[in-house]
Amino acid sequence: MTDLVPVKRALISLSDKNGLDGLAAELTKRGVEIVSTGGTAARLRELGHDVRDVSDLTGSPEMMDGRVKTLHPKVHGGLLGVRDNQEHAAAMEQHGIEPIDLVVVNLYPFEATVARGADRHEIIENIDIGGPSMVRSSAKNHAHVAIVTDPADYDELLGELAANDGATSFDFRKRLAAKAFALTAAYDSTISQWFAFADQQQRFPPLWTRASKLKMPLRYGENPHQQAALYLPVGPHASGIAQAEQVQGKELSYNNLNDANAAIELVAEFAGGKPTVVIVKHANPCGVASGDSLLEAWKDALACDSVSAFGGIVATNRPLDAVTAEAIAQIFTEVVVAPDADDAAKEIFAKKKNLRLLLTGGLPDPKRGGQTVTVIAGGILVQDRDNGSITSEQLKVVTERQPTDREIADCLFAWTVAKHVKSNAIVYAKDGATAGIGAGQMNRRDSARIAAAKAKEAAETNGWAEPRTVGSAVASDAFFPFADGLLAAVEAGATAVIQPGGSIRDDEVIAAADEAGLAMVFTGMRHFRH
Repeated sequence: MTDLVPVKRALISLSDKNGLDGLAAELTKRGVEIVSTGGTAARLRELGHDVRDVSDLTGSPEMMDGRVKTLHPKVHGGLLGVRDNQEHAAAMEQHGIEPIDLVVVNLYPFEATVARGADRHEIIENIDIGGPSMVRSSAKNHAHVAIVTDPADYDELLGELAANDGATSFDFRKRLAAKAFALTAAYDSTISQWFAFADQQQRFPPLWTRASKLKMPLRYGENPHQQAALYLPVGPHASGIAQAEQVQGKELSYNNLNDANAAIELVAEFAGGKPTVVIVKHANPCGVASGDSLLEAWKDALACDSVSAFGGIVATNRPLDAVTAEAIAQIFTEVVVAPDADDAAKEIFAKKKNLRLLLTGGLPDPKRGGQTVTVIAGGILVQDRDNGSITSEQLKVVTERQPTDREIADCLFAWTVAKHVKSNAIVYAKDGATAGIGAGQMNRRDSARIAAAKAKEAAETNGWAEPRTVGSAVASDAFFPFADGLLAAVEAGATAVIQPGGSIRDDEVIAAADEAGLAMVFTGMRHFRH
């Protein structure tokens, strides 16, 4: 194997013809013979370039509506033949196989065809066969063939040829081969997922392949000794934090992105509702409020736990205005996430050079389908997204006292927030704002007590006569296994309870609620989050 391989013949077959004219012009200047297929050959002639039809190379016409044109020994022999292998060289000479030194290919737009809602027949016709075959043959034989699959690499290719007097180096071909195999793997992954999920409605296919594309490396992972990166899914996917525009601020970290995702997923639950602000710290909400304005919502969310809000992530369910931006800028905030922001709000944040402003252009649909993936030692856990939601009509009142309309509203608000709090989760809410949040405790009673303690601290900080837990509704992400967690909520002043129900001790818990004069509703749905 020699390091430098002169490019004397190139095979070009493109679905995306951007950059074709300039590429062909430079190759022609270097005396490279261009062989091409169907539409690409026609386009090259329209642009005024000399081109040899692949049918001339193979001695066989294109047939079957173009399905068979490059699947021929004179193509793949020219790609796979090992030039310094005497047996290969003899076979090529015997069968009139001409070597191909450069292949420029991109594939049928399968993903785009699916995305625009094409019918099944058209989708199947946009599964490329010849293209991936040429890509793989070229990539396997990268010792002798350069394979270019991305128009973004044309300039690098031409620079390589210029630097090596019309030849390509082994290191360059090796890099292109790696990219080529990643492309065909991702392409096949997208096709297999369409067959499994869209075409055959499988939930957990026997063999599941997923492809992702690197968006950017991150400074480090959860801790400085861990490396990290952000990848985007290849194929259909929801838009969210990963697609957000970073308007300003420091480079995003792994923790920034994880917390910002938690914030936008929660605030998306309030899309189309009253102005809502979510504050998140370590992937848990520490304050959530809806109000008549974003400023009012911000003040109420911050009041819930201003200590935890320091250095937190803020998300809003509507575009940011200047007055809200000015208020947020008064405390140290790592990231602000919003669908948009007006110019005045951007100018205010611009004074905080380290603050990261992310604009998403919209909010993810909290009811969307899909699956979540967790890596465990030796395997992968896959489950449906928790897209469950409850309306007031679905609530089952289990106590003697019926909840008031205000209590129902507070119950549903607290329940929505509790869905996004790490288990065991207890959330107190009153008048469209969280009053106290207890997250991640090993027992439900401690979560209830922690949430109540935070509410007391908030009352002292804000100079209130009493904590906002007094007269509040309390949500529990799972059933109360014993009455002690419920009684802790009673001590905090809650008057209504929302929980899934389903404990073998439900009767005991209901009796305790009745004795305390509480109104309690069951949802029949649990929201564990780990």
